[in-house]
Amino acid sequence: MQPHYIFVTGGVVSGIGKGVTTSSIGKVLQSKGYTVTAVKIDPYINVDAGTLRPTEHGEVWVTEDGGEIDQDLGHYERFLDISLSKDHNITTGQIYRAVIEKERAGRYLGTTVQPIPHITDEIKNRIKDIANKSNADFVLVEIGGVVGDYENVLFLEAARQMKLGGDSVVFVHVSYLPVLKNLGEMKSKPTQHSVKELRTLGIIPDFIICRSDQVVDEVRKDKIALFCNVKKEDIISNPDLSNVYELPIIFEKQDLGNKIFEKFSLEPKKSDLDEWEKFVASQENCAPIKIGIVGKYFDIGQYKLPDAYISVIEAIKHAAWSNKRQPEIEWIDSKVFESDKSKLHLLSSLDGMIIPGGFGKSGIEGKISAIRYVRENKIPFLGLCLGLQLAVVEFAKNVCSLENANSTEFDPETQYPVIDILPEQKKLIEGSKYGATMRLGSYPAVLKENTIVWNVYGRQKTITERHRHRFEVNPEFHQVLQEKGLVFSGLSPDRKLVEFIELENHPYFVATQAHPEFKSRPLKPAPLFDGFIKACIR
Repeated sequence: MQPHYIFVTGGVVSGIGKGVTTSSIGKVLQSKGYTVTAVKIDPYINVDAGTLRPTEHGEVWVTEDGGEIDQDLGHYERFLDISLSKDHNITTGQIYRAVIEKERAGRYLGTTVQPIPHITDEIKNRIKDIANKSNADFVLVEIGGVVGDYENVLFLEAARQMKLGGDSVVFVHVSYLPVLKNLGEMKSKPTQHSVKELRTLGIIPDFIICRSDQVVDEVRKDKIALFCNVKKEDIISNPDLSNVYELPIIFEKQDLGNKIFEKFSLEPKKSDLDEWEKFVASQENCAPIKIGIVGKYFDIGQYKLPDAYISVIEAIKHAAWSNKRQPEIEWIDSKVFESDKSKLHLLSSLDGMIIPGGFGKSGIEGKISAIRYVRENKIPFLGLCLGLQLAVVEFAKNVCSLENANSTEFDPETQYPVIDILPEQKKLIEGSKYGATMRLGSYPAVLKENTIVWNVYGRQKTITERHRHRFEVNPEFHQVLQEKGLVFSGLSPDRKLVEFIELENHPYFVATQAHPEFKSRPLKPAPLFDGFIKACIR
C-alpha cells in the first residue's frame, strides 16, 4: 500500500493542541491495525530546538539518536508507543541549509535557485524519505504555527503540491472556537477566516477539528459547514479534557478513523481501543498523591507555563496512575528558598520531590537547599540530569565537608569542582559550537547489583536512557563521595561517568544524569518514576 499522508494545520491561535490532536488521530488509525508515523514541521529558522528558551518554546524533546526537537514529538512517541528519529523534525533552517549546500556543490548548475520549486522540492523529498524509511501506512505531518503565518507558506505550498502531484493526501485543519465570556456564546467567525486563508493558498480542508472548552453544538457545525465548504459530518469536536489521553476515544466516538478511510477510498475497520479505554478509566477515583517539582522554567511575563517540564509531568502521571494514585503536582520556584529559607518547610507537605533538568545559575542555591531538606527529612526524591548534579554538590558540601563545592557551570573558580564539563565539551564551547554538541541521545549504563536502581529496572545488568547535558560528576571526587556514603548505582560501560546515584537508609533518594521521562509511556511507566511513586505511597 502506498503511504497515505495526513497534513495537520492550525488556525486562529498557536498552542491549541495540534500535537495531541495529531497523536490522537494516529492512535485511532493504529487501533484499526495500521502502522503510523509522524513528522513535525517547525517553521523557525533554527536548525533544531536545542538553543531555544524553554519558557518561550516549551520543552526540548530528545530522540534516541540525539535529535533536539519540539515537544510535539514527545506526544507522538507517548501516544503511539514508537521511537522517532531526528529526521522526523523538519525546520526552515534545515531546508534552507540543505538547498544552499547543494547549490554550492553545483547540484543546480545553470538553474536560478528559488523558493519554488527548490525549497518546496526539498520539503517534499524529506517527507517522502521519512515515509520510505518508516514503511508506515499513514504519515501524519503536523505543520507548526497557524495558517496566515508568513513563515508557513512554503510548507503549505509543498503540501498542496503533493496532493496535486498524485500523492494520497488528506488535510485536517485544527481551529479554535472561543466562547466569549461577556456573551456566553461560541463564535465560529475566527475559524471561518482561518479556513478562508487556507483556501487562498490552494488547500481545501477535508476535516475541521474544532478546539474549544466545550463540545461544538449543531448550530456551530451548520454554520462552519456552510461557510467553510466542509461536510457537517467532517466537522469534529475536540473539547477541553481533564485527561488528554481520552481524546482518541472522543475521536472514535465520532467515527473519525473511518471517515478518514473514506477520503482515502479504504474500507471501514473496527477499532481496538480496549486496553486504552481501560487505561483511561483506571484514572478515576484514585487516591491523591502530592508531588512537588522544584524548577526554574515557570515564568513568562505574568504567566506560569508548565510546558518546559511536560515530559516530567506526563511521566509522573503514567507512574501514579499505574499505582492507582492521582498526582497533585505543586509547582515550586526554587528562587523562593533563596530569599527566605524558612519557606523550606513547605516541602514537608509533599509526598515526594523532583528536581528536573535545566541550565544557568538562576535558582540553583534554592534547589540545593531543597535537596538538603528532603535528604535530611527522608522525603522521597528523584533528580533528573541537573537534579543529579545538584544532589552531588549538596552531598559534597554538607556530608563530605567540601564547603565550597560546586559545579563549574555555576562557579568556574570553585575550590572543589565536583561537577565539571567534559574535556571534549570544553573544546566545543571554546569554539562557539553550541548547536547539537551536547552529550545527546541514548547511552548505556551498567547497574550495580542490589541497589534501588538495579531493582526498579528489573535487575537488568545494562540499561539505556536518553541524555542531554555537558557536565558530569568529576572523576577526581568519585572516591571521597563514595567513602562518605554516596552510592554510584550506575556507571558508563568504561566506568568513567556516573549515570545513577542513590543513598542507603533513605526511602528513595535517587538521581540520574539521564532523562528517563523521555521513554515513559502511558501503559509503560518509566522505571525510575514508578519506583519514586511507590516510595511516595509507602
